Amino acid sequence: MKPTAVDYSLYLVTDRGLARGRPLLQIVAAAVRGGVSCVQLREKTCATREFIEQALAIKNFLHSRHIPLIINDRVDVALAVGADGVHLGQTDMPLAMARKIVGDSLLIGISAECLDDALAAAKDGADYLGVSPIYDTPTKADTAPALGLAGLQKIRKAVNLPLVGIGGLNAQNAADVIRHGADGVAVVSAIVAADDPQAAAARLRQAIEAARDKTP
Repeated sequence: MKPTAVDYSLYLVTDRGLARGRPLLQIVAAAVRGGVSCVQLREKTCATREFIEQALAIKNFLHSRHIPLIINDRVDVALAVGADGVHLGQTDMPLAMARKIVGDSLLIGISAECLDDALAAAKDGADYLGVSPIYDTPTKADTAPALGLAGLQKIRKAVNLPLVGIGGLNAQNAADVIRHGADGVAVVSAIVAADDPQAAAARLRQAIEAARDKTP
């Protein structure tokens, strides 16, 4: 069964292309020590077997620490490795179809690029939304126009699901995202490409918690 309580506060999305030759597990482990609370494994180019091997290694590390593993795009891989969830974009498998396949065994997160995306995902039973992109980002070239904080706030007022902001986020702007209604902040390069992923994660987590302390 999918986890009933997930801490989306600091949500790491992996990208081997930004890892500077370092093993992903090494970066994930350092990031967790710094405060990452959820990990999405994103592999766009590797073979399925390699994806599975990577996922199993990271899952074994995370599960002993009670941190959920989300698989990007691949419902089959998520099921095969016993991940906690799968994250689907607007051009991936439709949410309703994915839910028929996985039932209640996996969390399903959906990328919402506009208010209509968010409303549709909430209606169809998504477990959380990745609100994307908050700001323009070079990490993904196929994203919709930036929503900005106003767009995030509009989605927050319209749906009751957990919201994770992503897109151009770092320790300098993470607090704004929390203050405008996000339950968590998702980052890629701010941790994966950092000289010290543990320290980078710690700075982000500190900014997130400080913003919550000041949020009425």
